Amino acid sequence: MSVSKPVSSPKFSTVMRVISGNFMEMYDFFLFGFYAIHIANVFFPSSDKFASMMMTLMTFGAGFLMRPLGAIVLGAYVDHVGRRKGLILTLSLMALGTALIAFVPGYARIGYLAPFLVLVGRLLQGFSAGVELGGVSVYLSEIATPGKKGFYVSWQSASQQVAIVFAAALGFSLSAWLTPSQISSWGWRIPFFIGCMIVPVLFMLRRSLQETESFLQRKHHPTASEIFHSLLEHWELVVACMFLVAMSTAAFYMITVYTPTFGENVLKLSVADSLAVTVCVGLSNFIWLPIMGSLSDTVGRRPLLIFFATMMILTVFPALTWLTHNPSFNKMLMVELWLSFIYASYHAAMVVALTELMPVAVRTTGFSLAFSLATALFGGFTPAIATALIKVTGENSAPGLWVMFAGLCSLVATFFLYSKPRQ
Repeated sequence: MSVSKPVSSPKFSTVMRVISGNFMEMYDFFLFGFYAIHIANVFFPSSDKFASMMMTLMTFGAGFLMRPLGAIVLGAYVDHVGRRKGLILTLSLMALGTALIAFVPGYARIGYLAPFLVLVGRLLQGFSAGVELGGVSVYLSEIATPGKKGFYVSWQSASQQVAIVFAAALGFSLSAWLTPSQISSWGWRIPFFIGCMIVPVLFMLRRSLQETESFLQRKHHPTASEIFHSLLEHWELVVACMFLVAMSTAAFYMITVYTPTFGENVLKLSVADSLAVTVCVGLSNFIWLPIMGSLSDTVGRRPLLIFFATMMILTVFPALTWLTHNPSFNKMLMVELWLSFIYASYHAAMVVALTELMPVAVRTTGFSLAFSLATALFGGFTPAIATALIKVTGENSAPGLWVMFAGLCSLVATFFLYSKPRQ
């Protein structure tokens, strides 16, 4: 196995500026999932706690329904005008959505306008996120050193793990400094305020980006109508790639966004324990993603995709059953780190595979649409589906069935995509 050389200084700087917006995206998404209980109390009050929580999680999931639309509209914009301008626009929209959630008064002060504005904020975030990951992944793949695409593209996902660790550590600090009533009343807004303050720095970083040579060298940049026509021609590829992403997105939101709620509400562990596990998961993902991305450059994408999709199908439900029948901090940590290893290994190969599978003229739009559809159908509603499965079945390990199903979809998609001749 060859080992990837360190990224050269100029390229390292470029990679850091590109992935900065991904940090913001995942930071915002994680905060909404982590503070779901408090957001439910402030914006969706109800005498039925389950109903209140479900309304909050459905609002969280609604943002993902906007991702396919963002992928098509913003993806066409990026493929036509360039990667750099598109990345600046997505960051601006994400910042506006975050500000709405941070500053909107609660239901007690402005009534139904409060949950409506929060929903608008989530929809803006989802619209922006629809092309954020695709835009960044394509940019990284186009500036990558030959033979090192997997290693370069893996840093897109690695940046999201930094956001998870940062957000979880911030939440841990707040839980130590403030009382539960203070956090529920106003303390939960502090991380969102901090996110708003970070935005100007990230914006300046992205403004200094250069357009990729790959984009500049192409003589024809397709119009929106040409891009939409091409997507229709390749609809089978887009659908297959959507299923390729299914396991990755379902597993990711299970082990990150849903972990604090699962640990506190289902396993009855402390907030500190749940956050500590989440920090460890983020660090584990951060370590494994570039390692397995580099490995995919050596052994290929297909073997990793098949092996780790199979591992998820075979082990996720037994692992959660073992955890939930006698929960403890140590058992939760072990299970989450195991799932983190499987997720990161699969995801590192999957993301770069998407950049290679999509036709170059519609690379950003096709990538973003496939990923956004998968996130909307399999990932964004994972916390809500997990909560509903536990409620309906009475079995705390039931969320594992959802991840198993997603894993099966991805395994079938892998065989389908790699059985077809590449264009």
